[in-house]
Amino acid sequence: MRKATRNVVLVCLAMILLAAAFWLWNRPGKTRAAGVVAVPVRVVEVVQADVPRYLSGIGSVLSLHSVAIRPQVDGILTRLAVREGQWVNKGDLLATIDDRGIRASLDQANAQASQSRAQLQVAGVNLKRYKDLSRDNGISRQLLDEQQALVDQLKATLQGNQAAIASAQVQLSYTQIRSPVTGRVGIRNVDAGNFLRVSDAEGLFTVTQIDPIAVEFSLPQQDLATLQALLDAPQPAAVRAFINGDAESGTLLGEGHLTLLDNQVAANTGTIRAKAEFANAGHTLWPGQLVSIGIQIAVERNVLVVPLQVVQRGLDGYFVYRVKDAKVEQVPVKMLYQNTTQNLISGVAAGDVLVSDGQSRLKPGAPVEVLSDAPAAATVQP
Repeated sequence: MRKATRNVVLVCLAMILLAAAFWLWNRPGKTRAAGVVAVPVRVVEVVQADVPRYLSGIGSVLSLHSVAIRPQVDGILTRLAVREGQWVNKGDLLATIDDRGIRASLDQANAQASQSRAQLQVAGVNLKRYKDLSRDNGISRQLLDEQQALVDQLKATLQGNQAAIASAQVQLSYTQIRSPVTGRVGIRNVDAGNFLRVSDAEGLFTVTQIDPIAVEFSLPQQDLATLQALLDAPQPAAVRAFINGDAESGTLLGEGHLTLLDNQVAANTGTIRAKAEFANAGHTLWPGQLVSIGIQIAVERNVLVVPLQVVQRGLDGYFVYRVKDAKVEQVPVKMLYQNTTQNLISGVAAGDVLVSDGQSRLKPGAPVEVLSDAPAAATVQP
């Protein structure tokens, strides 16, 4: 009897549990939806603006003139007239070499020239006298010819003496080393008092021009036609140099202009080398520095701009999540242009509020909670 009662109780409990489960499953939709949690997201507002397009690459800063200062005559370095790191102008005195031996040679050449000049003067007077006597047959023709030959010989000797003077003067000028360019003095390799030789491979120091300065860079050969058009344009194409980023995100170091393209494409890399020249009064560009360069090739007018993370890619192409009435809708978009910080798209409207963070938990129609008080506007890079 007890066993039958227990079975009845178990059956009743099972029926109650089944009824409760059936009710929970088939309860009204409004009651079930009350438990759905909104997805927290961050949003941005679509901006309409003019956006420049760039060709970008990596370049190396080069001095237009970098001169190694070497002696042109042997001698003792008597004086260094500049300091390391000093700015010098073209023609400024940099160093002096002992010139006593060269000055002695110059004095000797001057003395020999004076002697030859005096001898030539005497020979010239005698030649004139002999010519007067020859008219009356006062001297032989042979004596006149010999005197003429002596005059010619002394003229040649004087010319040789004058050439020796010029050579000594040139050698003397080499004892004062002057800057061939305007620029900055580098680290010196030799101190005053050392004996310098023309054959020395190591110079005293270098003088490097800093302003203006150049940047050499390489771009893919596919951009050759664009570069040629920029180079042939009436106005020089603007080239900007950046560090710690590129044309969209880096720190601007200077702005110059495109000056030349190499005469061939590098076959092993498929790139074309180019060079741009920069005014560098602030010395922000330094020889040997690696920089990013950007050449503006066009401006996209009145385009829709959003950050990179806004646009998602699915099986059917690109799309964005647009927030409307506290819910999201999936909107397909077309990608027009992309750089390192932003996308240019079509398919939405300026002012639309798009999800920029939290897309992984979303699906069309999902309720959302915007974490910021107001949507942030998409940043447009200049």
